[in-house]
Amino acid sequence: MPHHTTHLLQKALALDALSIEEGVHLFTHAPTAQLMYVGNELRKIHKKDTLGIVTWQIDRNVNTTNVCVANCKFCNFFVPPGSKYSDKAYITDIETYKRKIEETLRYGGDQLLLQGGHHPDLGLDFYANLFREIKSYYPEIKLHALGPPEIVHISEVSGTTYEQTLRTLIAAGLDSLPGAGAEILVDRVRRLIAQGKCGGQEWLNVMRVAHKLGLTTSCTMMFGHVETIEERMQHLVWLREVQSEKPAHAKGFSAFIPWPYQDEGTTLRRIKNIRNEVTGEEYVRMIAISRIMLNNIPNIQASWLTVGKQVAQICLHAGANDFGSIMIEENVVSAAGAPHRFTSKGIKQSILEAGFTPKLRNQQYQFREEPQELEEQVITY
Repeated sequence: MPHHTTHLLQKALALDALSIEEGVHLFTHAPTAQLMYVGNELRKIHKKDTLGIVTWQIDRNVNTTNVCVANCKFCNFFVPPGSKYSDKAYITDIETYKRKIEETLRYGGDQLLLQGGHHPDLGLDFYANLFREIKSYYPEIKLHALGPPEIVHISEVSGTTYEQTLRTLIAAGLDSLPGAGAEILVDRVRRLIAQGKCGGQEWLNVMRVAHKLGLTTSCTMMFGHVETIEERMQHLVWLREVQSEKPAHAKGFSAFIPWPYQDEGTTLRRIKNIRNEVTGEEYVRMIAISRIMLNNIPNIQASWLTVGKQVAQICLHAGANDFGSIMIEENVVSAAGAPHRFTSKGIKQSILEAGFTPKLRNQQYQFREEPQELEEQVITY
């Protein structure tokens, strides 16, 4: 292995921050086995108190609305306002939330991942009232809701600042903010795949405000479409910088979750012929390089939903320490072809097979007691 590559891997093991150029060099030149080794060693450093444990979660992705003006080229989920498909448009009603939350609680879930389209008519009052109503019926359910692009959209619709929007939503019951809508944070890429969505710096600024307010967040990356390796590394460096700015009292980004673009039926594939060509090996390399570049984010999650059980298991030996949620319901990524599914029993078995002890967690990465009588979900949606 060339001397420069060895030097950079040693630098990573010392928890030094690598530059964009250094990340590109490692991703391009380091052997997969070496990247996996360093990613795994860094996992041991970050998770030294819980070395043999891989965490997982039970939650449900419920969509507020499928009406959206963002027009992302990789999304098959949304309905544009006033389009010929408007008969398929919906805004979820409270009775549907109640039914889905009661099912989630029966399956041992403690959280709703609540997201949806950028509806042109739904502003801050709508979401604050919705959160308050859900919490009035189910005070114990956690709301891991919206995401930076939705915060930007709601703020624009309502004429509020990001801070005013987030303070209002926290008071109404928002518990944590997902890292949704990051895709690739470089605006060259965003203009090509998600022109109607907030810019990369706006996404990062929402997270800065969330951290200032003590809100736990996560961060993501959807890769394998029109971005370059340099742009992937720029994305990671920006996340690391925002994490380094967080106040001492804040958790900031609790986790990073990368996944490959799912191309089935998307505009990107249909019109531009841009396909998901991310191999299992490339995904494992991205997990390892994420652990290497993000030296201040404690948890790295493997996206079994998009890459499947076997690749996700290998990722647990390349830097990942979390298997994410069984996702009782998930409609957005699945609409673009993500075929994989897990039950509680299946996700635990997969973690055991990979050589780790499974532990149920909440969104704050605290261990939860597993419900004694865990009803397995029947996937019918």
